[in-house]
Amino acid sequence: FAFSKLPSDSFKYLGWCDVEEHDVQGNQLHCPRVREAGPSEEELFFRGEAHTMKKRKQATDTEKRQKKLQENWENCAELNLSFQDLGDLYQVENFKRILRRLIRVEKLWLVDNSLTDLSAIRLPRCRELNVNKNHFTSFKQLPKIPQIQHLSLAENNIMTLSGISDFRHTPLESLILKRNPCEFQERYRQLVFSSLPNLKTLDGIPKLPEDCSPPDTRFFFKMCTIL
Repeated sequence: FAFSKLPSDSFKYLGWCDVEEHDVQGNQLHCPRVREAGPSEEELFFRGEAHTMKKRKQATDTEKRQKKLQENWENCAELNLSFQDLGDLYQVENFKRILRRLIRVEKLWLVDNSLTDLSAIRLPRCRELNVNKNHFTSFKQLPKIPQIQHLSLAENNIMTLSGISDFRHTPLESLILKRNPCEFQERYRQLVFSSLPNLKTLDGIPKLPEDCSPPDTRFFFKMCTIL
């Protein structure tokens, strides 16, 4: 039994058309697509899909260079790159290429992108980061965000609180960890607040008196007094 290709299969790597004349400004775009048009010629050859190259418009190196200069990611202060549908390795690499250029971004949304590891990315000015609905399993997989104030990690797969203390010396004020396995850890809120003394809000709830860990008295029961 052989699977037949769908009618649209031959068009899956076709790029979007450039609209030359329009009044839309960059700050009016929500969740702009940053995916490349398709894999390289060499990658298509090894996939056995070289025939699709004939249907793709080949951009010259000069055109590619001009487009990258027009992107101007370095001066972007607020950006939403959610829902990118990064279904292939070349899409992920292009996505990370753009993240590396966000040296001035202060607010960044990367919701639902199937991201697993951004530890090689540094966002020196980022104050607000939303990476909800991704596939992070550890705090160590997050980008370097030394100025972070508001961090949202809801609906990932973070198992433990290991590595959370890395944010101890940041100005982090609010943290959202809803719907992560670590949320069910015993004394969850106390452990988070003890690791992050400057934190004010966890999962949308302000710090409460009972969130402050009491002194651990277990050791006193094992001591004896010698007179």
